[in-house]
Amino acid sequence: MNDVLQDISAAQRIVVKVGTSTLTYETGKMNLKRIDQLARILSDLRNRGKEIILVSSGAIGIAMGKLGLSQKPQETRQKQAVAAVGQCELMYLYDKLFSEYNNTVAQILLTKDDIAIPRRKRNTQNTFATLLEMGIIPVVNENDTVSTDEIEIGDNDTLSAVVADLVDADLLVLFSDIDGLYDSDPRTNPDATLLRIVYDIDKVKHSAGGAGSSRGTGGMITKLAAAEIATSAGIHMVIANGANLNALYELLEGNPIGTLFVSKNFRGENDE
Repeated sequence: MNDVLQDISAAQRIVVKVGTSTLTYETGKMNLKRIDQLARILSDLRNRGKEIILVSSGAIGIAMGKLGLSQKPQETRQKQAVAAVGQCELMYLYDKLFSEYNNTVAQILLTKDDIAIPRRKRNTQNTFATLLEMGIIPVVNENDTVSTDEIEIGDNDTLSAVVADLVDADLLVLFSDIDGLYDSDPRTNPDATLLRIVYDIDKVKHSAGGAGSSRGTGGMITKLAAAEIATSAGIHMVIANGANLNALYELLEGNPIGTLFVSKNFRGENDE
């Protein structure tokens, strides 16, 4: 495991995904303290010379709080309208907080077509490359204001893995409302054990439960799907608890955090 952790500590291009449960309270209102901490840590890593891409959920969740909605909209047109409000609110906050730490952010909204159609994919990759060259932190989300079933990527766990592959990242970190992948559901089994390292995703799929918090769209199933995309592309992936964003520092110092999914490039003798 030490060789993998050493490789992670040297990661230069890092994709960080934060879920709605990390960015908001149970009330649906924005967790300003945590969002500020996220901006400070990512800005600090950028100042250190790391290239950072932030994949951020939360647009619909934040809009629900702003609009006083108690339940997530079900109809596509309602989701699109609420997302339009939330994207504006979320980027306003990111722009304000990252600016306070002397860093600039840029919004990139994607649909499946931006990745599936070769010409659009190249344009998207060029945009990412140019932003990173300019020292700007891209903030990525699915373009929920226009997405329909035919062109949506589906969830931001998958989106973050697709983006990591798209930009040829070294590391993908998913911050969630759980410490990592357990051998059974820790919410129902007090004896559940945290899996620190995974080489073979097929062997742990039985551990995945259903959806996560009521404010998000993902769960462990979507995170395992993201792990398959990332590790197959030669990218290490880590699931960590968003309540401790400082874990990103610990990870880059070579310490084990959450659950580590090992890239295919490090499989072989250690494969389990």
